[in-house]
Amino acid sequence: MIIETGALLAMRCPDCGKLDYHKLSRFEFGLRKKMEINCACGYVKLVVNTRDRKEYVLQFPCVVCESKHLLSISARRFWSSEVNYLFCQETGLELGYLGSEKEVKLLAEAQEENIESLTSEFEGEDRYFNNSEIMYEVLNCLHDIAEQNALYCQCGNLDVEVDIFPDRLELHCRECDSVNIIYAETEDDLRVIKGVDTIELTRNGFGYLDSLANVDKSDKNTKRKRK
Repeated sequence: MIIETGALLAMRCPDCGKLDYHKLSRFEFGLRKKMEINCACGYVKLVVNTRDRKEYVLQFPCVVCESKHLLSISARRFWSSEVNYLFCQETGLELGYLGSEKEVKLLAEAQEENIESLTSEFEGEDRYFNNSEIMYEVLNCLHDIAEQNALYCQCGNLDVEVDIFPDRLELHCRECDSVNIIYAETEDDLRVIKGVDTIELTRNGFGYLDSLANVDKSDKNTKRKRK
């Protein structure tokens, strides 16, 4: 019989956004009942408590709903090869993974690849965009938001599609057909997305995020057409 004595945690820091791996060991809980997992920046991103080492309670901050979540895991599952998903209890968005080193790294790397594909899809196609520099900056901002697991739809779908056009990005939820438009032509457009921490698509709805967000919709569309 093989008894697992370690587990790997993959979790992005809610403060600096960096993804780190942390190795946890059964023996570390031998003399203490509480463990804090710190990012390299110093931020405490996970606290693990246990009374009798039969059950572990995880407490972690959430970048999506800006609260702290609690997750109780039995010792058998905590130290097994199965992956435990740390997620936002309000939206279901995945915030981290705990389990065997192989499985956790596969999940974390897959998430990274999906995010990076947003910015690489149109690399080298400068002539396609109305303003290539602004478009790439906006894509980078969207990349950062997605890295924080803060890009999602109200219907519960976490796999938001991104269509890229010369002047904008269109976020689309295939589950409820909601759409959110992000314009990417001007410095004002860039400034707006830089001030956003979370992008939530409205269930079955339509929305937009750009420098004219406070202007009447019909007037906004007219101004865009005049460019």
